[in-house]
Amino acid sequence: MPVKPGQLGLRQSDALFHHTAALPALLEELSRQTDFSAVAAVGVSSRPRPVEGSYMPCFLAGVNAAASFALARGIPLAATTHQQGHIAAALFAAGGAELFGMETLVFHVSGGTTDLLLCRGTESILPLGTSSDLYAGQAVDRLGVALGYPFPAGSYVSEQAALCGERVRPKATVRGMDCSLSGLENQCKRLLEQGKDAPYVCKYCLLCVAETLTRMAQAALREHPGLPVVFAGGVMSSDLIRTYVTHRVSGARFVPGKFASDNAIGAAILAAREIKAWPISSM
Repeated sequence: MPVKPGQLGLRQSDALFHHTAALPALLEELSRQTDFSAVAAVGVSSRPRPVEGSYMPCFLAGVNAAASFALARGIPLAATTHQQGHIAAALFAAGGAELFGMETLVFHVSGGTTDLLLCRGTESILPLGTSSDLYAGQAVDRLGVALGYPFPAGSYVSEQAALCGERVRPKATVRGMDCSLSGLENQCKRLLEQGKDAPYVCKYCLLCVAETLTRMAQAALREHPGLPVVFAGGVMSSDLIRTYVTHRVSGARFVPGKFASDNAIGAAILAAREIKAWPISSM
């Protein structure tokens, strides 16, 4: 999506337009790589979360494309949600079919969520904790854009943080399994005003996120001891955060590579499980 320099994302109306404009070309490209006649079912994220009133206009672009494709091919359409897709992708990538049949603590940490969920597969999702204000990805992106990097800025912030050899003491505001991250944005601004360089402030920002997630996970494990803890979402692609959390959270698992922030595989998994087009273990 084309985001202008200095901006922190797109309005929903603009996002819907750009999604709609991009999908035909993407489908054409995909058709050159994939035999569409072999597709047995279509999964699509139709809304953000599986709760009453969950809605965002830009989801309509994907729904329209998926419904049109399914009708044209005469194959089933399975509507799921963005959150369930991320959970499915995370469980599958972190542990395969094994994790779908047991209770799991799942973190979804991105620009739009900092959620701690108690899941049994994707059918039972119980929110345990979240941020009361700013989300982790927002804090990282706002710092990156303030430093002049394009949105989304997470990879640039991570690159800068890796250049810092100084010891950084992170702070976190956590009450039980809920957190607050609005103070982190102000702390980063203050550090820059005090003359701290970009690598130091970027490292501070990422470690504060890591410490926040660590405390939330430890609180959850006190109430649900022994459960695996799966971390997913774009923010968790940071090597610095993953290393910090790994050494402090028992049972931590991470979604490898690009699937940390990609729920497309999750929609496909959920479609397969619902339609029973193929067994989950064969994917």
